[in-house]
Amino acid sequence: MTQERFGGSSVVRRWQLADSLKGLREKAALTQEQAVTELKKGTGRWSAAKLSRIETRVHRVKPREAEQLLDAYGVTDAELRDSLVRLSAMSSERGWWVGFDDELPKAVKPLLSIESGLVGLRDFQPQLLHGLLQTPDYARALMNAVSPGACRPEELERRVAARMIRQHVLLKEPQPRAHFIIDQAVLERVIGTPEIMRGQLRKLLDTADYPNVTLQILPREAGGSPGLEGPFAILTLPDPIPDIGYTEGPAGMVYVEDRDRVRAWTLRFGILAELALPCDDSLDVITAAMNLLE
Repeated sequence: MTQERFGGSSVVRRWQLADSLKGLREKAALTQEQAVTELKKGTGRWSAAKLSRIETRVHRVKPREAEQLLDAYGVTDAELRDSLVRLSAMSSERGWWVGFDDELPKAVKPLLSIESGLVGLRDFQPQLLHGLLQTPDYARALMNAVSPGACRPEELERRVAARMIRQHVLLKEPQPRAHFIIDQAVLERVIGTPEIMRGQLRKLLDTADYPNVTLQILPREAGGSPGLEGPFAILTLPDPIPDIGYTEGPAGMVYVEDRDRVRAWTLRFGILAELALPCDDSLDVITAAMNLLE
Protein backbone atom coordinates (compact mmCIF):
# COMPACT_ATOMS: atom_id res chain seq x y z
CA MET A 1 0.00 0.00 0.00
CA THR A 2 1.63 3.24 -1.12
CA GLN A 3 1.05 6.90 -0.39
CA GLU A 4 0.33 7.60 -4.05
CA ARG A 5 -2.92 5.64 -3.77
CA PHE A 6 -4.39 8.21 -1.37
CA GLY A 7 -5.69 11.67 -2.12
CA GLY A 8 -8.16 14.01 -0.50
CA SER A 9 -11.07 11.63 -0.98
CA SER A 10 -11.91 8.46 0.91
CA VAL A 11 -10.35 5.48 -0.85
CA VAL A 12 -12.80 3.04 0.72
CA ARG A 13 -15.61 3.78 -1.74
CA ARG A 14 -13.17 3.37 -4.64
CA TRP A 15 -11.91 0.06 -3.24
CA GLN A 16 -15.46 -1.17 -2.64
CA LEU A 17 -16.48 -0.29 -6.19
CA ALA A 18 -13.34 -1.83 -7.73
CA ASP A 19 -13.72 -5.10 -5.82
CA SER A 20 -17.45 -5.27 -6.62
CA LEU A 21 -16.87 -4.71 -10.33
CA LYS A 22 -14.13 -7.33 -10.41
CA GLY A 23 -16.48 -9.79 -8.70
CA LEU A 24 -19.20 -9.09 -11.26
CA ARG A 25 -16.75 -9.68 -14.12
CA GLU A 26 -15.74 -13.01 -12.62
CA LYS A 27 -19.40 -13.90 -12.03
CA ALA A 28 -20.01 -13.26 -15.74
CA ALA A 29 -17.15 -15.72 -16.48
CA LEU A 30 -15.23 -13.10 -18.46
CA THR A 31 -11.46 -12.72 -18.52
CA GLN A 32 -10.11 -9.19 -18.55
CA GLU A 33 -9.37 -9.54 -22.27
CA GLN A 34 -12.92 -10.75 -23.01
CA ALA A 35 -14.35 -7.93 -20.92
CA VAL A 36 -12.33 -5.36 -22.86
CA THR A 37 -13.62 -6.84 -26.11
CA GLU A 38 -17.21 -6.32 -24.89
CA LEU A 39 -16.43 -2.82 -23.65
CA LYS A 40 -14.96 -1.78 -27.01
CA LYS A 41 -18.33 -2.53 -28.65
CA GLY A 42 -19.73 0.50 -26.85
CA THR A 43 -18.50 4.03 -26.27
CA GLY A 44 -15.44 5.06 -24.34
CA ARG A 45 -11.78 4.22 -24.60
CA TRP A 46 -10.96 0.88 -23.04
CA SER A 47 -7.85 -1.26 -22.80
CA ALA A 48 -6.62 -4.19 -20.75
CA ALA A 49 -4.30 -1.81 -18.88
CA LYS A 50 -7.16 0.50 -17.92
CA LEU A 51 -9.35 -2.35 -16.69
CA SER A 52 -6.43 -3.73 -14.72
CA ARG A 53 -5.88 -0.33 -13.06
CA ILE A 54 -9.57 -0.25 -12.12
CA GLU A 55 -9.48 -3.73 -10.58
CA THR A 56 -6.27 -3.00 -8.67
CA ARG A 57 -7.94 0.13 -7.19
CA VAL A 58 -5.60 2.57 -8.93
CA HIS A 59 -7.98 4.15 -11.45
CA ARG A 60 -11.05 5.99 -10.15
CA VAL A 61 -14.20 4.88 -12.00
CA LYS A 62 -16.48 7.61 -13.31
CA PRO A 63 -20.27 6.99 -13.24
CA ARG A 64 -20.49 6.57 -17.03
CA GLU A 65 -17.61 4.07 -16.91
CA ALA A 66 -19.38 2.15 -14.18
CA GLU A 67 -22.47 1.93 -16.36
CA GLN A 68 -20.41 0.68 -19.31
CA LEU A 69 -18.79 -1.99 -17.17
CA LEU A 70 -22.16 -3.11 -15.81
CA ASP A 71 -23.50 -3.34 -19.37
CA ALA A 72 -20.51 -5.43 -20.46
CA TYR A 73 -21.02 -7.79 -17.51
CA GLY A 74 -24.72 -8.20 -18.25
CA VAL A 75 -25.88 -6.70 -14.93
CA THR A 76 -29.58 -5.88 -15.21
CA ASP A 77 -30.56 -5.60 -11.53
CA ALA A 78 -31.69 -1.95 -11.32
CA GLU A 79 -31.01 -1.60 -7.59
CA LEU A 80 -27.50 -3.03 -7.88
CA ARG A 81 -26.71 -0.86 -10.89
CA ASP A 82 -27.97 2.27 -9.14
CA SER A 83 -25.99 1.58 -5.96
CA LEU A 84 -22.71 1.03 -7.84
CA VAL A 85 -23.15 4.07 -10.08
CA ARG A 86 -23.86 6.21 -6.99
CA LEU A 87 -20.80 4.71 -5.32
CA SER A 88 -18.66 5.81 -8.28
CA ALA A 89 -20.00 9.36 -7.96
CA MET A 90 -19.35 9.43 -4.19
CA SER A 91 -15.78 8.16 -4.56
CA SER A 92 -14.57 11.62 -5.56
CA GLU A 93 -16.01 13.44 -2.54
CA ARG A 94 -13.40 15.23 -0.47
CA GLY A 95 -12.62 14.09 3.07
CA TRP A 96 -12.77 16.32 6.14
CA TRP A 97 -8.99 16.12 6.61
CA VAL A 98 -8.36 18.17 3.44
CA GLY A 99 -8.93 21.29 5.54
CA PHE A 100 -5.96 20.29 7.72
CA ASP A 101 -3.51 19.52 4.91
CA ASP A 102 -0.79 21.85 6.19
CA GLU A 103 -0.86 20.57 9.76
CA LEU A 104 -1.30 16.83 9.36
CA PRO A 105 1.72 14.65 8.60
CA LYS A 106 1.48 13.09 5.16
CA ALA A 107 1.90 9.63 6.69
CA VAL A 108 -1.38 9.86 8.63
CA LYS A 109 -3.61 10.68 5.63
CA PRO A 110 -3.97 7.07 4.41
CA LEU A 111 -5.28 6.07 7.85
CA LEU A 112 -7.78 8.96 7.92
CA SER A 113 -8.93 8.05 4.43
CA ILE A 114 -9.51 4.43 5.44
CA GLU A 115 -11.12 5.33 8.78
CA SER A 116 -13.78 7.39 7.04
CA GLY A 117 -15.25 4.18 5.63
CA LEU A 118 -14.78 1.86 8.61
CA VAL A 119 -17.35 -0.85 9.28
CA GLY A 120 -15.41 -2.27 12.21
CA LEU A 121 -12.23 -1.71 14.22
CA ARG A 122 -10.35 -4.06 16.54
CA ASP A 123 -7.45 -2.33 18.28
CA PHE A 124 -4.89 -3.22 20.95
CA GLN A 125 -2.76 -0.58 22.65
CA PRO A 126 -0.02 -1.39 25.22
CA GLN A 127 1.47 2.11 25.70
CA LEU A 128 -1.05 4.87 25.03
CA LEU A 129 -4.69 5.43 24.20
CA HIS A 130 -6.00 5.24 20.65
CA GLY A 131 -6.56 8.62 19.00
CA LEU A 132 -10.30 7.91 18.77
CA LEU A 133 -10.46 7.77 22.58
CA GLN A 134 -8.35 10.79 23.55
CA THR A 135 -9.45 14.06 25.14
CA PRO A 136 -8.03 17.31 23.74
CA ASP A 137 -5.87 17.80 26.85
CA TYR A 138 -4.49 14.25 26.71
CA ALA A 139 -3.80 14.55 22.97
CA ARG A 140 -2.02 17.88 23.45
CA ALA A 141 0.08 16.57 26.35
CA LEU A 142 0.90 13.40 24.41
CA MET A 143 2.05 15.32 21.31
CA ASN A 144 4.24 17.55 23.45
CA ALA A 145 5.70 14.53 25.27
CA VAL A 146 6.45 12.48 22.15
CA SER A 147 7.83 15.35 20.04
CA PRO A 148 8.65 18.28 22.34
CA GLY A 149 8.89 21.58 20.46
CA ALA A 150 8.18 19.92 17.10
CA CYS A 151 5.30 22.25 16.24
CA ARG A 152 4.36 25.86 16.75
CA PRO A 153 1.53 26.41 19.29
CA GLU A 154 -1.03 27.22 16.61
CA GLU A 155 -0.02 24.16 14.58
CA LEU A 156 -0.31 21.98 17.67
CA GLU A 157 -3.83 23.25 18.30
CA ARG A 158 -4.82 22.48 14.73
CA ARG A 159 -3.52 18.93 15.12
CA VAL A 160 -5.48 18.51 18.33
CA ALA A 161 -8.61 19.85 16.60
CA ALA A 162 -8.11 17.39 13.73
CA ARG A 163 -7.85 14.50 16.19
CA MET A 164 -11.12 15.52 17.83
CA ILE A 165 -12.90 15.73 14.46
CA ARG A 166 -11.46 12.31 13.58
CA GLN A 167 -13.37 10.85 16.54
CA HIS A 168 -16.68 11.53 14.78
CA VAL A 169 -16.12 8.27 12.89
CA LEU A 170 -17.46 6.45 15.97
CA LEU A 171 -20.74 8.37 15.68
CA LYS A 172 -21.30 8.25 11.93
CA GLU A 173 -24.20 6.31 10.44
CA PRO A 174 -24.11 3.41 10.18
CA GLN A 175 -22.00 3.25 13.33
CA PRO A 176 -18.86 1.12 13.01
CA ARG A 177 -18.28 -1.64 15.56
CA ALA A 178 -15.23 -0.70 17.63
CA HIS A 179 -13.46 -3.06 20.05
CA PHE A 180 -10.59 -1.57 22.04
CA ILE A 181 -8.27 -3.61 24.28
CA ILE A 182 -6.02 -1.44 26.45
CA ASP A 183 -3.14 -2.63 28.61
CA GLN A 184 -3.68 -1.71 32.27
CA ALA A 185 -0.32 0.10 32.31
CA VAL A 186 -1.81 2.73 29.98
CA LEU A 187 -4.28 3.72 32.71
CA GLU A 188 -1.47 4.14 35.22
CA ARG A 189 0.87 6.15 32.98
CA VAL A 190 0.01 9.79 33.70
CA ILE A 191 0.21 11.87 30.54
CA GLY A 192 0.30 15.59 31.32
CA THR A 193 -1.03 16.11 34.82
CA PRO A 194 -3.16 13.98 37.17
CA GLU A 195 -6.09 16.26 36.35
CA ILE A 196 -5.63 15.71 32.61
CA MET A 197 -5.36 11.96 33.13
CA ARG A 198 -8.44 11.90 35.32
CA GLY A 199 -10.42 13.66 32.60
CA GLN A 200 -9.08 11.16 30.08
CA LEU A 201 -10.19 8.18 32.14
CA ARG A 202 -13.63 9.77 32.53
CA LYS A 203 -13.85 9.98 28.74
CA LEU A 204 -13.03 6.27 28.51
CA LEU A 205 -15.97 5.49 30.79
CA ASP A 206 -18.25 7.73 28.72
CA THR A 207 -17.12 6.20 25.42
CA ALA A 208 -17.71 2.69 26.81
CA ASP A 209 -21.41 3.63 26.97
CA TYR A 210 -21.61 3.91 23.18
CA PRO A 211 -23.67 0.97 21.90
CA ASN A 212 -21.12 0.26 19.16
CA VAL A 213 -18.05 0.33 21.42
CA THR A 214 -16.54 -2.58 23.37
CA LEU A 215 -13.76 -1.65 25.79
CA GLN A 216 -11.61 -4.16 27.68
CA ILE A 217 -8.57 -3.83 29.92
CA LEU A 218 -5.72 -6.34 29.70
CA PRO A 219 -4.74 -6.74 33.38
CA ARG A 220 -1.21 -7.00 34.75
CA GLU A 221 -2.07 -10.52 35.85
CA ALA A 222 -2.32 -11.62 32.21
CA GLY A 223 1.48 -11.85 32.18
CA GLY A 224 2.98 -12.90 28.87
CA SER A 225 0.61 -12.57 25.92
CA PRO A 226 0.50 -11.84 22.16
CA GLY A 227 0.25 -8.19 23.24
CA LEU A 228 3.99 -8.19 23.89
CA GLU A 229 4.52 -7.91 20.13
CA GLY A 230 3.20 -4.36 20.29
CA PRO A 231 0.17 -2.33 19.17
CA PHE A 232 -1.93 -3.36 16.19
CA ALA A 233 -5.37 -2.93 14.67
CA ILE A 234 -7.62 -4.79 12.28
CA LEU A 235 -9.65 -2.49 10.04
CA THR A 236 -12.90 -3.91 8.65
CA LEU A 237 -14.22 -2.17 5.54
CA PRO A 238 -17.42 -2.62 3.49
CA ASP A 239 -17.86 -5.86 1.55
CA PRO A 240 -16.23 -7.13 -0.56
CA ILE A 241 -13.03 -5.44 0.72
CA PRO A 242 -10.94 -7.82 2.88
CA ASP A 243 -9.83 -6.78 6.38
CA ILE A 244 -6.59 -4.78 6.63
CA GLY A 245 -4.03 -4.99 9.42
CA TYR A 246 -2.43 -1.81 10.70
CA THR A 247 0.34 -0.94 13.13
CA GLU A 248 2.61 2.00 13.76
CA GLY A 249 5.83 2.77 15.60
CA PRO A 250 9.10 4.71 15.29
CA ALA A 251 9.65 3.21 11.82
CA GLY A 252 6.32 4.57 10.59
CA MET A 253 2.89 3.22 9.69
CA VAL A 254 2.50 -0.26 8.25
CA TYR A 255 -0.56 -1.67 6.46
CA VAL A 256 -0.91 -5.43 6.06
CA GLU A 257 -3.12 -6.82 3.29
CA ASP A 258 -1.74 -10.37 3.08
CA ARG A 259 -4.70 -12.61 4.00
CA ASP A 260 -2.66 -15.10 6.04
CA ARG A 261 -1.01 -12.38 8.10
CA VAL A 262 -4.34 -10.63 8.74
CA ARG A 263 -5.85 -13.96 9.85
CA ALA A 264 -2.92 -14.40 12.26
CA TRP A 265 -3.54 -10.93 13.67
CA THR A 266 -7.25 -11.71 14.02
CA LEU A 267 -6.36 -14.82 16.05
CA ARG A 268 -3.93 -12.74 18.11
CA PHE A 269 -6.69 -10.24 18.91
CA GLY A 270 -9.06 -13.05 19.86
CA ILE A 271 -6.53 -14.41 22.36
CA LEU A 272 -6.12 -10.94 23.89
CA ALA A 273 -9.91 -10.57 24.17
CA GLU A 274 -10.01 -13.84 26.12
CA LEU A 275 -7.19 -12.72 28.43
CA ALA A 276 -8.66 -9.25 28.97
CA LEU A 277 -11.18 -8.49 31.70
CA PRO A 278 -14.91 -8.59 30.90
CA CYS A 279 -16.35 -5.18 30.04
CA ASP A 280 -17.93 -4.51 33.46
CA ASP A 281 -14.76 -5.47 35.29
CA SER A 282 -12.75 -3.32 32.89
CA LEU A 283 -14.87 -0.30 33.77
CA ASP A 284 -14.23 -0.99 37.46
CA VAL A 285 -10.47 -0.96 36.82
CA ILE A 286 -10.72 2.33 34.93
CA THR A 287 -12.81 3.85 37.74
CA ALA A 288 -10.29 2.69 40.35
CA ALA A 289 -7.42 4.22 38.37
CA MET A 290 -9.37 7.46 38.04
CA ASN A 291 -10.08 7.60 41.76
CA LEU A 292 -6.39 7.22 42.56
CA LEU A 293 -5.80 10.52 40.76
CA GLU A 294 -8.02 12.57 43.09
